[in-house]
Amino acid sequence: MTDAQQKDLGKILWAIADQLRGAMNADDFRDYMLAFLFLRYLSDNYEAAARRELGADWPTVAAGGNALQAFYDQNPDDIAEFEDMMRKRVHYVIQPQHLWSHIAELARNQSDDLLTTLRGGFKYIEEESFGDSFDGLFSEINLDSEKLGKNQAERNKKLTAIVGKIAEGLREFSTDSDTLGDAYEYLIGQFAAGSGKKAGEFYTPQQVSSVLSGIVALDSQDPALGHKKRLGSVLDMTSGSGSLLLNVRRTVEAHGGSIGKIYGQEKNITTYNLARMNMLLHGVKDTEFEIFHGDTLSNDWPLFNEENPAKKPQFDAVVANPPFSLRWEPSEATAQDARFKSYGVAPKSAADFAFLLHGFHYLSQEGTMAIILPHGVLFRGGAEERIRRKLLEDGNIDTIIGLPSNLFYSTGIPVAILVLKKCKKFDDVLFINASEHFGKKKRQNELRPQDIEKILKTYEGRTEEAHYSRRVSMDEIRENGYNLNITRYVSTDHAEEELDLQAIHGQLVSIEERLQAAKAQHNAFLAELGLELLP
Repeated sequence: MTDAQQKDLGKILWAIADQLRGAMNADDFRDYMLAFLFLRYLSDNYEAAARRELGADWPTVAAGGNALQAFYDQNPDDIAEFEDMMRKRVHYVIQPQHLWSHIAELARNQSDDLLTTLRGGFKYIEEESFGDSFDGLFSEINLDSEKLGKNQAERNKKLTAIVGKIAEGLREFSTDSDTLGDAYEYLIGQFAAGSGKKAGEFYTPQQVSSVLSGIVALDSQDPALGHKKRLGSVLDMTSGSGSLLLNVRRTVEAHGGSIGKIYGQEKNITTYNLARMNMLLHGVKDTEFEIFHGDTLSNDWPLFNEENPAKKPQFDAVVANPPFSLRWEPSEATAQDARFKSYGVAPKSAADFAFLLHGFHYLSQEGTMAIILPHGVLFRGGAEERIRRKLLEDGNIDTIIGLPSNLFYSTGIPVAILVLKKCKKFDDVLFINASEHFGKKKRQNELRPQDIEKILKTYEGRTEEAHYSRRVSMDEIRENGYNLNITRYVSTDHAEEELDLQAIHGQLVSIEERLQAAKAQHNAFLAELGLELLP
């Protein structure tokens, strides 16, 4: 499928959402829409795998019929063995009555059983399809909500319209993971655009994700050596809908590399569920990712609570777009937390450095971390200055990239990407001021492909360019009191061109002479005609 077709599919689905949500809040409708898209992918993937496994035993049925149900009906004694085989092949099971093809047929026939069937299908997927890995996957999707209708009949009718329209919109399009995954991402972006500040909870614009992904995919010690052949593990401790993690995966694989397991942590339950669906919908097997629902700052993920330092989890890449300047409540014990003990605790008014230090603590010795933070972390004093100084003196801050303002739906402020390493090759800090390199798109600014490429090429080659990038020594940073304000080192202001007053005077004299000559010639013509001369 071409990029244009994928965009068309996204637009079709968005038009359906816009048409059908009615009085329902956009965020609520998003969850229904994306859940049905997810069910469509799981079902089609499962049916295709079942057809391959059964081969000649795959039943032939009339148009609109349920072939898998026919197999179940004809082979009741083989069902358990078949489902065990499918768990090995595709890692999950969907029963015939819960397949999207059957759900869509119920909608087409305006069946009164649609709501009941959907309810049973979601429950089965949560509790039995994947074993116990996906408990609560649809916990935020209330099929009995009065927002769908006052009673079961009205809710059934509303769901029939939604499912029917989605089925109709998807009919002409491929159902592979790339196609539906891109449509899923497109819808998340569209819903984010309408969510304002709330979008920051779940969405990082794709072009910003591409910068972070491009950075961590390059060789950690010397990016000029090119892309890594292998990323064993990747962490996003504020993973939102998972798009940033997926972008890292795509970037590594696009350059011929391989990636191990990807890990994410998300506090918001709705967004956590979106992320798990997003992974599966992009063809990532349940054994290839782990998303944890919990609070990063309180470090409540059991995976991270290993008391033996030798067994502490370490990640080859850490990426993050945490909530900006979040207020938090560190306790007295926080100062002794292994993540913060050597650096100090971020102030209550802004947890930016708390998120950074959390990710940095779990970064491997040869890894790269890229995190998006507000500019305040670069120059604010107090506890943040002490943390910044320690990171700089230890040689951990590698690059600082200033991005344009108004890139995010959640805020219009300009932000910076901080690149950190535990073992870096260069003893200076690279500053990239990309704040004036962007395109405009409706109400938002965006990084264009050439803007992204320029940032990544500059980072890769560690090149210097007037008014854009500069390598700054630690001595100069010390002289500036560890202030990392980007414009101190790379100003986008261009010096005014010096004027040559003598040359300008000569030009004015020449112009005056030509003016007088033209006037004299004009008066000569007027005299011949007997007309009044110009003064």
